[in-house]
Amino acid sequence: ERAAGGDLSDHYDPRERVLRLSQPVHDGRDLTAVGVAAHEAGHALQHAAGYWPLGLRSLSVPLARAGGMIALPVAIAGVGMHSLPLTGLGLGLFAMVVVFQLVTLPVELDASRRAVQSLKRGGLLETPEEEIGVRSVLSSAALTYLAAAVTSIVGLAQLLLRLFGRRL
Repeated sequence: ERAAGGDLSDHYDPRERVLRLSQPVHDGRDLTAVGVAAHEAGHALQHAAGYWPLGLRSLSVPLARAGGMIALPVAIAGVGMHSLPLTGLGLGLFAMVVVFQLVTLPVELDASRRAVQSLKRGGLLETPEEEIGVRSVLSSAALTYLAAAVTSIVGLAQLLLRLFGRRL
């Protein structure tokens, strides 16, 4: 079904077992639209196959969302109040975001792998150029997840060094 959000709102909802696609993907006919739709269908295939990392990611979404919203304010409050337990709580919440992003990487890579396999099996990639194009779209998307994970890891390391560097 069409996603309520704008561009980049494409996702598979495992609770409702619904594939939601943004308008450009839902109505698109180019390799980008096909690749993104197939990738999201790859998540549905993971769900159907009982791919355990997808389940782990789904379970960790609420913790990562909460951690992402309150981690830095809690850590800053802890530093301001000279409270090591509160600072540690903030860092722990931020670490949950990092763990979520690390769990997300193999889930996304596997969904893309399944997407390409399905498109090839279904005869939807008729030329080598089409396969290269879809792989390029999916690789670009995977790099955004990798960049987010690296950024979070560096951010957590930076916070740890700023807070505890003098004590190490």
